[in-house]
Amino acid sequence: MTDELTRVAVLSDIHGVLPALEAVLAEPEVAAADRIVLTGDITAGPQPAEVVDLLRAHADRVLWISGNADRELVEYRRGERDEIPDPIAPYAATALRLDQIDFLAALPTSLTLPIRGLGKVLFCHATPRDDEEVVLVDSRPARWAEILTGLDDDIRTIVCGHTHMPYIRLAHGRLIVNPGSIGMPYGRPGAHWCLLGPGTDLRVTPYDIPTAIDRLVRESGYPEIAEWADYYLNARASDTEALEVFGPRDGRG
Repeated sequence: MTDELTRVAVLSDIHGVLPALEAVLAEPEVAAADRIVLTGDITAGPQPAEVVDLLRAHADRVLWISGNADRELVEYRRGERDEIPDPIAPYAATALRLDQIDFLAALPTSLTLPIRGLGKVLFCHATPRDDEEVVLVDSRPARWAEILTGLDDDIRTIVCGHTHMPYIRLAHGRLIVNPGSIGMPYGRPGAHWCLLGPGTDLRVTPYDIPTAIDRLVRESGYPEIAEWADYYLNARASDTEALEVFGPRDGRG
């Protein structure tokens, strides 16, 4: 394991939104962080190739985790599946170069890092055991017990994404952190991320959304890009609506 890190920036669910990613990477504390961890769903969106190239330019400072959407793009591009539920995903899969597909296919599904003040931190996309399982800020204690079964006792913090809503909570003595989404936030606009070490700091980076939408319309080849960008960059899905949609996948009636 690497030496203990002082500051780690966590960027999740970028979803191919280059202007939002650029705004976060320009944050002084992201630029100064020891590492940047990406907790998956990096590419399923309007500018996947550009997002991958920008992040790879940061070389070893960026640590990558695959999300379910990244996996689905790889499977679609390689002919291992015929469809993807997300309407923009087939476009994103074809917009990636073959070398980028190979890069995404080789990504791990989790990693651990020692971070000052937090100890051994486990990073994953959805849950430690599955890349599309849903847990929420108000998931039941029994649900969390199921999700956390089998983890090493020395893992006291788990950082996950997937549901696009930031939160911090305790579950059976472990700190659970979701940084929210860079590119497709639910509840409020802005690019959401978090800074770890020695505490846990949820952040949101404001950026010029009308200008970003205009840029995506000019630069992305996705046919429905104007509607897509207006809906997601402006966070027109509320957190309440998202929780209602996700609820059944959290085992609720």
